[in-house]
Amino acid sequence: MHSVLLKTFGGLTKQYYFRQLFFALLIPALILSLMSLAHDSRGTPFSFYIFAVVNTGLYPYSRFVYESVINFIIGENVFYGNAIFLMVIKLFTMMLCWFFAVFIAPIGLIYLYFYHSKTAN
Repeated sequence: MHSVLLKTFGGLTKQYYFRQLFFALLIPALILSLMSLAHDSRGTPFSFYIFAVVNTGLYPYSRFVYESVINFIIGENVFYGNAIFLMVIKLFTMMLCWFFAVFIAPIGLIYLYFYHSKTAN
């Protein structure tokens, strides 16, 4: 069991994982700050906190899948464009990866497991 966890959840480099985790923490902070601006008297539902914790923990693996797919499609090509537009696109893809981390991250975890199993043999 320990081997499976190490090959999957421990499959990313610490630098990559913590960098992605930093950005993952910004997303629920942004959502909570926007919710507080709404002055909703009901408060934040507890289910949101569960959703936020799970998605934040899985976000680095979700982002790993996204970046792997984009790297496969784009390769070594470089695109030039408006920096503001590109940052908006980046923010949009980060939000998508965070919101759908529960669905995207298992793909990355399965890949990491087989990759690290293959390199171990």
